[in-house]
Amino acid sequence: MRTAIIGGGRLGTTLGRALAGTKYAVRIVSDRNLGLASRSRGLIGTGRATADNAQAAREADILFLCLPDDILEKETGRLAQSRVDWRGKIIFHCSGFYSSQILRPFRRRGASVASFHPAQSFPRKGMPSSVFRGIFITLEGDPQACRLGRKIILKLGAHPASLGPRAKPLYHAACCLASNHNLVLLFLAAELLEKAGLSRKRAEQVLLPLALGTLHHVKKFGTVKALTGPVVRGDATTVARHLQALRPFRGCRTAYRVLSQEALRMAGQAGLPASKVKTLNRLLRGG
Repeated sequence: MRTAIIGGGRLGTTLGRALAGTKYAVRIVSDRNLGLASRSRGLIGTGRATADNAQAAREADILFLCLPDDILEKETGRLAQSRVDWRGKIIFHCSGFYSSQILRPFRRRGASVASFHPAQSFPRKGMPSSVFRGIFITLEGDPQACRLGRKIILKLGAHPASLGPRAKPLYHAACCLASNHNLVLLFLAAELLEKAGLSRKRAEQVLLPLALGTLHHVKKFGTVKALTGPVVRGDATTVARHLQALRPFRGCRTAYRVLSQEALRMAGQAGLPASKVKTLNRLLRGG
């Protein structure tokens, strides 16, 4: 199977590197910035680089569009209009937000299309193939493309998960909360420790084992049972003192209040008495 990747960024390069040595090994990497395509090809270790997306499509049976969301639709329309015979080709896009419907110009020309999104973060290019092992990759789209997508996912050592097209925005928002926004919370927490007198490096060293330990407990017990802290204990005095200490830090204080209200909802599910839920809810809404 001749595979091409369009988009020489972090995901495209890492995916291409993971596919090396399989029957889906990348034959061509394309990016409108030829230098970027060449550097990505070097990290992937197979195929060749080009700045001609249409030429890459002509030479491929399988096409991965690893493009930013804000240019995916425009590039799809432009590429679909090029003089390429799309019949029989399998085309995936790797956006977490968009459904396969954004690829309908290819479908109308005979291709089978699907969305293919790894629930994983890629902070740099050319990461090791192990980054895919054990993760989930969501699929939705045409049956033929999804069947092939499942084979590729299993070859990567990942797990396939099916979604409906209307679910993609909620799915992507969930991924952002769990990954991107989790980092934002750690950043805010590290800032608070800096205000308390620690260096940024030491602050991150203090917080990282705590964060990793919490994730380990989630894996073992689930989110509700892994929840600890003053909210789940119903400790209104400590929460009030937190809110007072955070008064000079508006962003942190807002995040603390909003997230504590959600923690309170979890605590209620875990059995926190209704009287304590009511007291904390009043405090958090008014604080």
